Amino acid sequence: MAMRRLSIPSLFPAWQWLSRYNGPKFRSDLLAALIVIAMLVPQGMAYAMVAGLPPVMGLYASILPMIIYAMVGGSPTLSIGPVAIISMMVFGTLAPLYEVGSPVYVEAACLLALLTGFISLLLGIFRFGFLIQLISHPVIKSFIIASALLIALSQFKFLFDIPLQTNNVSEFLVSFWQYVRYSNFATLALGITAILFLVYIPTFLNSAFIKTRASSLIFLIRALPLILVIVSIGLMYFLNLQQAGIKTVGEIPSSFPPIALPHWNMQMVIDLLPGAALIAMISFVESLSIAQATALQQRSNLNSNQELIALGLANISAGVTSAFPVTGSLSRTVVNADAGARTPMAGVLSSLFIIVVSMYFTGFLRDLPLAILAATIIVSIWKLVEFKPFLETWRYSKADGIAMWITFFSVICIDISTGLIIGIISTFILMLWRISRPHIAVIGLVKGTQHFRNISRYQVITSPKIFSIRIDENLSFLNANTLKGYIITEVSKNAQLEHVIINCSSISAIDLSALEMLEEINAELAKLHIQLHFSEIKGPVMDKLKDSPLLQHLNGQVFFSHFQAMQNLAPELFQPEMPH
Repeated sequence: MAMRRLSIPSLFPAWQWLSRYNGPKFRSDLLAALIVIAMLVPQGMAYAMVAGLPPVMGLYASILPMIIYAMVGGSPTLSIGPVAIISMMVFGTLAPLYEVGSPVYVEAACLLALLTGFISLLLGIFRFGFLIQLISHPVIKSFIIASALLIALSQFKFLFDIPLQTNNVSEFLVSFWQYVRYSNFATLALGITAILFLVYIPTFLNSAFIKTRASSLIFLIRALPLILVIVSIGLMYFLNLQQAGIKTVGEIPSSFPPIALPHWNMQMVIDLLPGAALIAMISFVESLSIAQATALQQRSNLNSNQELIALGLANISAGVTSAFPVTGSLSRTVVNADAGARTPMAGVLSSLFIIVVSMYFTGFLRDLPLAILAATIIVSIWKLVEFKPFLETWRYSKADGIAMWITFFSVICIDISTGLIIGIISTFILMLWRISRPHIAVIGLVKGTQHFRNISRYQVITSPKIFSIRIDENLSFLNANTLKGYIITEVSKNAQLEHVIINCSSISAIDLSALEMLEEINAELAKLHIQLHFSEIKGPVMDKLKDSPLLQHLNGQVFFSHFQAMQNLAPELFQPEMPH
């Protein structure tokens, strides 16, 4: 086998864009980075809170992973960092095992990022990226909607300043009923004001400056969360709102992310491995979907296995820099692309700005109210909570609709990880159920053509001595008995029957169980003096069948086309009509 030739682009993908980098591209990337950083600072800290971690870890998660992806990944605009769904999955994985916020909880989050990275890296190296894509889109969509709902609900504890359980909706409702009387109304008022600000100010600016599409207006709208952060810190400082009981982020260490392996033992690895596998799956699916959408717009090429490798290395870098699992962010990627990012350098520049914030401005963020970060999360995530996709999917496919509802209720009623597993299992069960009940069409000749169609849909010509069927599914042990029962039932209804023809145009594979079933049908029909025929067998299927006992003992024939079969077996159908 010829060895693959190594080259600089294959070993170092960033070479492809670095070798053509210039001043205009740098200016575009710099503007995009400034706009993204306005979102990334409050989002990163907020998503760390969702994961039950110190806010500074959200900043750390936005530094080295983004630089690593820029060097190894294939998308010019994908923004890697903390996202809401992965943060919630981190919380769902760690909270049942460790005390939230404890040192071991923090170490476990870093170890979880490492495990997630190694799983993604190995899958990419050994080209198993296709396995992760076996999760159906309806399940992913339902999982995202249900997770978004739980994420929004999880922030109510910061809005009301009360302890709430948010693993599932029932725990949330029970704990909310118990503690709502102890709510801090000053915190609630501040949070609601922040939500109204983030919801209505962009609408006002767009309507007031409807004819203006200047980059300055776009930057202002994108920077509103950062503006809110700065204003709220100012209010806390000058009005001394801590006296009203409003809780803040508190002391944040000012330093470059410490580079070190997290403390671990084999038991921790065993406990975290299932969660890491699920996070790796969702992380890849979400990241690749976002990258593909922007790649299509920019006519760039993506390799799924290379993306897995890049995502794996990004998560490994997160694990060794006191951060938690990361993936591509839809909101930041869209903003990055809309702001004119030309290359991954935009992500590198964003990371450099985050380093500056981490080292010199964390003291400024000390007085940031937790309710403000909660409001930022609720506004950004609530738009994902919509039920129209459920109705649309149900109208198109009942099986996919059932899978969506099962996933949704499993996530909100049990927990995120278990709900996702149940959703994936339900998809495969419904798929097996569908395969076990294949569509079987009784077909006849469309007059004046050589085409055969379903007799229940078209006006066709048939012969009482011939039973022609088309099976729109591969034949396997799952549906062999269904087909056998169908043929026996239909044959028993027609005493004039002389021939059964199976049109194989929609069959791409026949397994051993199905082959034995066809042999049994052939033998049973022979006892009734009925011949079994096949038509339009595909080449790969014929290669399997040509030396099989089925064709050696077949009491009928194999025809190249169904039209040829009908010409041979029912020539009277093709006789010209006699004039009256």
